[in-house]
Amino acid sequence: MLFAQNANPMLIISIVVLVVLFIIGLMILAVFISYFRWWIQSKTTGAGIGILDLLGMTFRKINPAVIVQSKIMAVQAGIGDEHGVTTKALEAHYLARGNVPLVIRSLIAANKAKMIDLDFKLASAIDLAGRNVFEAVQTSVNPKVIDCPNPRSGRETLDGVAQNGIQLKVKARVTVRTNLKQLIGGATEETIIARVGEGIVSAIGSSPEHTDVLADPSKISKTVLARRLDAQTAFEIVSIDIADIDVGENVGARLQADQAEADMRVFRAKAETRRAAAVAVEQENLAKIEENRAKVLEAEAAVPRAIAEAFREGKLGIVDYYKLRNIQADTDMRTAIARLGAPSPMKSLSSA
Repeated sequence: MLFAQNANPMLIISIVVLVVLFIIGLMILAVFISYFRWWIQSKTTGAGIGILDLLGMTFRKINPAVIVQSKIMAVQAGIGDEHGVTTKALEAHYLARGNVPLVIRSLIAANKAKMIDLDFKLASAIDLAGRNVFEAVQTSVNPKVIDCPNPRSGRETLDGVAQNGIQLKVKARVTVRTNLKQLIGGATEETIIARVGEGIVSAIGSSPEHTDVLADPSKISKTVLARRLDAQTAFEIVSIDIADIDVGENVGARLQADQAEADMRVFRAKAETRRAAAVAVEQENLAKIEENRAKVLEAEAAVPRAIAEAFREGKLGIVDYYKLRNIQADTDMRTAIARLGAPSPMKSLSSA
């Protein structure tokens, strides 16, 4: 209590200030020690990232190691701020959940190739679109080969039929190079395979003879390449090579045989229709015969009544009746002889 009462207020304030400054100094030293390694690397390589920039990255929840290493890689490869690779751009791509080191490696590979026009803006857009930009750059430098058809699809060959009906089984290999400017929104390998397959089948179908294709398979490649099948795709077709071509079955002959079988069935059905119609007509005629026969019997049944009526009225005498009976008996005899197939007695007498 005595020391507190006799203490100089200015001394107390000075002590407090010193303590505060000491704490601040410790904090600055801790921050400096934490980022000293990255700051030294940035300073010695000319990356241009200061302590305050590193501290700001921490507050923005950015991993300083990723940004510093990526910036150092770019600067060492000759890709600096003039190419769009700034610290702010790297931080923005990191915050957008992009793969900053992959983008930088892609830019370095494109710059070393000296044949690919790729800047940071396009590379970061490709990366954010979900495409592997580094693999795309590698494919641009070293084109890759795509099998057509794709073995994973379950088909081993592309089957086309020439105009003479012979089937050809073809395997092709398509060499493609990535088209970076159309990688975003461009069609993928499946589209290239489908278009090339369609082109090969169409080229075979337009050939008059299958031997023309066998003699010069390059005709297929030239025809397919002339159709610009890589339009609106992420790739540029470099070449189409026919790896294998085999002769399949005679599809034309099989189709003709099937058509002949179908025609025979049609003709058979038409003949059966005509036979059924003839049978129906025959049955109809038989019915008419029976109808007429019934009319005849009905008319014959009326003859005795007419004869009786003629007797009663005196229009028919007994002699006339017997003459009628003789004529009827003669007619019955002739009918019986005709049924037996024997010659008529009258004809025998005339011939004698």
